[in-house]
Amino acid sequence: MPTIGLNIGHKLSGTWQKAAVLGSLWASSEIVLGSFLHNLRVPFSSIFLTSIGIILLVSVSYQWKDRGLIWRAGLICAIMKAVSPSAVIFGPMIAIFFEAVLLEFSVRIFGKNMIGFFMGSILAMSWSFFQKIANFIIVYGFNIVDLYTSLINFAQKQLQFHFTTVWMPVMALWVIYLVFGILSAVVGIYIGKTAVKSDPPMMSIDKKRTRGIKSGKSMPLFNYSMGWLVLTISGMVAVLLLMNFTTIIWWGPAGMAMLTAWVIRYNNILKPLRKPKFWVFFIIITMLSSFLFATLQSSHISILDGLMIGLQMNFRAAIMVVGFAVTGKELSNPVIRSFFIRTSFKQLPLSLEVAFSTLPFIISNLPSLKDIFKKPVPILRQLTAQAEFWLGKVEFSLKKKSNVILVTGDTGDGKSTLLAELAILFKSRDIQTGGIISPAVFENGIKSGYELINIATSERQRLSQTQKGEGMINVGRFYFFDDGILFGKAALTVANNQQSQIVFIDEIGAWELQGQGWAESLNELILRCDMPLILAVNTKLADQVVESWQLNEPLIIEAKNTSSSEAIQKIMQFTKLS
Repeated sequence: MPTIGLNIGHKLSGTWQKAAVLGSLWASSEIVLGSFLHNLRVPFSSIFLTSIGIILLVSVSYQWKDRGLIWRAGLICAIMKAVSPSAVIFGPMIAIFFEAVLLEFSVRIFGKNMIGFFMGSILAMSWSFFQKIANFIIVYGFNIVDLYTSLINFAQKQLQFHFTTVWMPVMALWVIYLVFGILSAVVGIYIGKTAVKSDPPMMSIDKKRTRGIKSGKSMPLFNYSMGWLVLTISGMVAVLLLMNFTTIIWWGPAGMAMLTAWVIRYNNILKPLRKPKFWVFFIIITMLSSFLFATLQSSHISILDGLMIGLQMNFRAAIMVVGFAVTGKELSNPVIRSFFIRTSFKQLPLSLEVAFSTLPFIISNLPSLKDIFKKPVPILRQLTAQAEFWLGKVEFSLKKKSNVILVTGDTGDGKSTLLAELAILFKSRDIQTGGIISPAVFENGIKSGYELINIATSERQRLSQTQKGEGMINVGRFYFFDDGILFGKAALTVANNQQSQIVFIDEIGAWELQGQGWAESLNELILRCDMPLILAVNTKLADQVVESWQLNEPLIIEAKNTSSSEAIQKIMQFTKLS
């Protein structure tokens, strides 16, 4: 996790810390799944994204009871939407925030119970629906309403079928949204209740996933400008006024000048206009306008006039789509954020610092898209359960643990062997030693798995094997025994290491970077204890471990090139143990 630039330790409240975590979880689904669904052009993709957001908010509310948590998480997620690969972010940002506000409003009125969550989910999903309608009106103007009513009337005449009202198709679509809202509440309540009652089972990660775990990339720098923000907003207003009160002779050149200026300054700003979807819609609206307005309107508009109305609607759409994208980009200006720091809203930018530092790791640790679509409810339950894990990550930035030793190396470099030798040497010096080491188990000269050794008691327990067993968790090419995992967790509890002067964990790897395995135990030892820790870590993952647990200048010992006598001298000097 990147170092947080602000001193949040004494400034950021607990509610805002939790909102940062919950907002990051929600934003990760919006960024990863949102891009995936939109790229595949999945119908009603916004419904699925809204459902996921509702489920996360409802389920986590069973763990964290803080008043105002939901709307804060929505605000953070909305702002973080700016890092989405999508060029159109302004509309989704508004939707995310108001969905959270409506859910918050409902639980304030009815309480954090089934009624409050059901009503809130219905309101949140309804907002998503009505904002889509409002978006069409904002982007294309009220002519889109006339176009819709004309189209419905034309369809009724051709099909000899009459709706009670022309808005019946819209109302039917709204019902679909309401059903999804109710289902989202049901799933969220179920996950929330089960997550509180028991710990969820650990999730498997295959070989490809263990090799592919990488930290997120930082966003490229952008030359923000308050002048361009003012120019963009005033330019949009000016062009829209010209379109309402003048002819194409005036608004055409003015709009083209505005679009050209945006294209010159902003990278990828034409992305929405390059999509086939935009131009297909462009052609459909233009043709329908010229036909329906000319044939069905009582004012006897000519085909040419109808064609001009369609072109004007599409030109307005281009101005609005690109203009909102530009506005959303400029609103993330650090100058604006600094302004809020000096006001009563200062908790927000501080919380955003935490959220943005956490987001890359949440995204990198998300299960594969295949797993998400194959078993969505268990995955969402896992994300809910990991909320506490990610909250601990926030606390690491305050702790900055500095007495950690990383024993690094690739598979087969002897990390476990070196740790076992070090444990013996520490005990010979009467230094209380705790934790676990996990030596490999060989059968006929072939590695068949790992066992665990409790260093304090010398007890042993089989941890994993290469042979698949029913109900066993799979990590890479190994399958883990439940008893072995429980054995290791027991050896690493804070209670069992109260007297330990140094604690070993063999090892911290891809599984732990996803919040599983020994991750929770390591969290507790870092946050609640001060003794030195020795962690075995694969060389390829060392940087990620340091960043994820915010370790401050750890001592690095390469297992392959360091003897146990050399290692213990370095450790004794580093930790000042005696």
